[in-house]
Amino acid sequence: MHREENMSISDYSHTIVQYDSKSYRINGNQVFLNSAAIHYFRMPREEWREVLVKAKLAGMNCVDTYFAWNVHEPDEGNWTFEGDNDCGAFLDLCAELGLWVIARPGPYICAEWDFGGFPWWLNNKEDVVFRSYNKPYLDYVDRYFDAIIPIISERQVANGGTVILVQVENEYGYLADDEKASDYMLHLRDGLIKRGIEVPLITCVGGAEGTIEGANFWSNADQHYENLRNKQPDTPKIVTEFWTGWFEHWGAMSATQKTAALYERRTLEVLRAGYSGISHYMFFGGTNFGNYGGRTVGASDIFMVTSYDYDAPLNEYGRVTEKYSVAKKLAYFVKAIEGLLLNSMEGVSIDSLTSVSKGFTVRYRELGNQRIWFVESGKDERETAYLTLANGNTIPVTVKPGAITPVLERMEIAPNVRLTCNTYLLCNEEIEGIHTLIIAADNGERSWVEIDTEQSIQLLGLRPQLMKLSADGKRLTLDNYHFEEPQVISLSIGDKHFQLVFVNGEMTNNTWRLEDHTGIRWALGYLDMDISGDGSIKVTLGRSGNGVLHLGKWDTKAVATTGISPYVHLETPEISMLTSLAVVLSPTEGGISGETPIGFSELGQPYGHILYTCDFENDEDEERTVVIPAVQDIIRVYVNGREQQLIREVGASCVLLKLQPNQTNRLQLLVQNMGRLNFSPFLGEIKGIAGTIFLDGGTVDLREHWQYENKNIHLGQVSKVEPGTAIHRTFTLKDQDRAILVGAMIDKLSINGIQIEVKGYQDGVSFLTLDISSYIRDGVNEIELCYIESPIDRLELIAYHSKNQLNGWHMQDADLLDRVEDQNGEFLGGPVWHTLQFTRPELPEDVHAKLKLRLTGMSKGIIKLNGIDLGRYWQIGPQEDYKIPMAWLQDMNKVELFDEEGRNPLRVRLLYDLQSSERWTYI
Repeated sequence: MHREENMSISDYSHTIVQYDSKSYRINGNQVFLNSAAIHYFRMPREEWREVLVKAKLAGMNCVDTYFAWNVHEPDEGNWTFEGDNDCGAFLDLCAELGLWVIARPGPYICAEWDFGGFPWWLNNKEDVVFRSYNKPYLDYVDRYFDAIIPIISERQVANGGTVILVQVENEYGYLADDEKASDYMLHLRDGLIKRGIEVPLITCVGGAEGTIEGANFWSNADQHYENLRNKQPDTPKIVTEFWTGWFEHWGAMSATQKTAALYERRTLEVLRAGYSGISHYMFFGGTNFGNYGGRTVGASDIFMVTSYDYDAPLNEYGRVTEKYSVAKKLAYFVKAIEGLLLNSMEGVSIDSLTSVSKGFTVRYRELGNQRIWFVESGKDERETAYLTLANGNTIPVTVKPGAITPVLERMEIAPNVRLTCNTYLLCNEEIEGIHTLIIAADNGERSWVEIDTEQSIQLLGLRPQLMKLSADGKRLTLDNYHFEEPQVISLSIGDKHFQLVFVNGEMTNNTWRLEDHTGIRWALGYLDMDISGDGSIKVTLGRSGNGVLHLGKWDTKAVATTGISPYVHLETPEISMLTSLAVVLSPTEGGISGETPIGFSELGQPYGHILYTCDFENDEDEERTVVIPAVQDIIRVYVNGREQQLIREVGASCVLLKLQPNQTNRLQLLVQNMGRLNFSPFLGEIKGIAGTIFLDGGTVDLREHWQYENKNIHLGQVSKVEPGTAIHRTFTLKDQDRAILVGAMIDKLSINGIQIEVKGYQDGVSFLTLDISSYIRDGVNEIELCYIESPIDRLELIAYHSKNQLNGWHMQDADLLDRVEDQNGEFLGGPVWHTLQFTRPELPEDVHAKLKLRLTGMSKGIIKLNGIDLGRYWQIGPQEDYKIPMAWLQDMNKVELFDEEGRNPLRVRLLYDLQSSERWTYI
């Protein structure tokens, strides 16, 4: 296949959205893009307005969203753009609220979303090579673009919408450099242009001719900025994904390591480096409803939890967090100094301009004589640094340990009026004809502010307690404590009135900039909110003071009462149990049969559970092993109806079976699709089990007994060996002609002196499964690899003989099975369906409740609400609660749990979240 001739770069020009090396310009105005990453497909449509308005109130002027192909074409040819999937309506709502949009249509989006956004059925297509210049693949991509791009194109700024940038693919630089990626990326670029995209095109992590590249990161802002500047010196630098938190996966710790304090510091590092835009990924994460949580690389079983809370500024339920306050404060600060920030350059003459207290460091950006200083602390507690400037002024600057505080030096806030300030400036604009400065410092802190001008300063009203006015009246210096109550200082300079409003940390959180088609307004304190359909915002944000809203006690038949319990205790739920796995299933009961197991996609089943069954004759052995060479999901192993193993380490597996001697034994494997790879060079893995399974294999932990300079090295331990050093060991095989290497590997590996190509991300450790059968020999074998930075969890050799095939399998959708008693009426354990019915609770109008399900005591499975798939659960942490969208409730509701172990749901509870008594009323 040959790519079509490149389209002219001039085709990218746009009259409304322009750019230079400093910034984007929209309608001729420089704009710092503060973008909120929000995915419409991770929440009900009814929640869009609430989340978007909260983003706007936090100072976000833009929304960044992916478009998920698998959401819009869940089955081939079945397109859905209605209801929760109406992405056009989402873009229209952004426009109504005055929010610009960065559109990211993929086709690959990553996003910790199943298959990176590709539809499951695409994995069944012959000759498709994902994310490549491959005609069969691109034919499907072009068809997807035909459906999705017109929706975006119609809503570009030139067409009355607010789409200002469109992204080409996503993070392709992790797979290949720009030269190797060129044919593929330019096919996608040209495909966007041909379908009407006129706004500038961007990329992230990897570029393409005629596009603007951004960077994705959390730290090392300077390094990423330098890379972008060297690559594209004439384009604005934007953080296309600034990772506000991180995703979580089953069996890991909560991903809450990126604290609000770190978030503030990292944001200031971005501003200090000179970026002209930040996309806060995520600003609101939402939920992986419908089993859409993905799987990523790094270990064998990194499967996403159902929550995509991401520890973001807005949590999974759309509630504000501590990070929301940080994002809002920084966004307001950026808006207040936007012109200076976007036009300033990195300063270089530090020594001639300033000196600072020991234990602190400084950097600055400057525009003429105006500067923004960034004072960084190396102390272990909050201290006051003293910054002496070239003009002799010594400014006290309060900095928390390891934090950064911004300082403004002689910033021109009006013609010939300059502000020097040692803390955050939140507002710098006219409010009802008065030029207003809102100056914020944390609770208990002081601020130092100086205004100098060419004319005399006249104080109006009450004089500040601590102030100094120069003899000529042209310099006013204020030393101010920030109380709980805002303090207002009024003054005039010439015929222009100014007011300085000093707020503390608590009041900063409740300071709001409201902008709509009626103009700009500011409010301090709690407000009521009424967002009407005409785009105006009338807000009242407040707390009802009623404490936690309580739900009454429910059971399956009773309606909600007005008790005092904060949750619903399911004491007598109606239980409908799934088929006991002890029951012998006949192929006539459903499903299909074959010599070998078949995976999910091949069976036409996107998600859920598949039960694999095989009967085999056993001799006098009471124990034998079974080898599953291709394992991509968690497997429960049953023998003769009883669970014996839980296979959690995927890739390949060898497990011990306890059997009945001298009779037929039944092996059953219950597999849940835990999510397809969303970030990997190996997209398109077979979910479930596919291929031949073998009896009588063996396994060796290859982390042990490595040799280096007569030293014995264990890869599961920390060793003093330089990464990349060659190490070796031996292993012995007897009567085994097949072998699989599974675990953490790097790109240099040889067996018996033969080099083996290890594919993956360049210069990185990958979790891989390698068939090394063609390299092994009977007897002693030698393996050599480069030392990997230890410890690693797994490097295992699984060996078996090809003659020991286990054939004759039956596959059935386990989610659809009904209970069947065995001949004695005994339930031996296994999956169970639980159902609970409850009425929609009646709530006061001023209560904005959020509902969640806490699955205490359950094992692993899926949740449904009124037939809607809410996603997977697994009670190994870190997720404990599961979102129940209020928008999806009916007058009478049914919750269904498919529990793999059949555990009793008596401790399962429905709860309101802690903020359910706080009023954020949306109309």
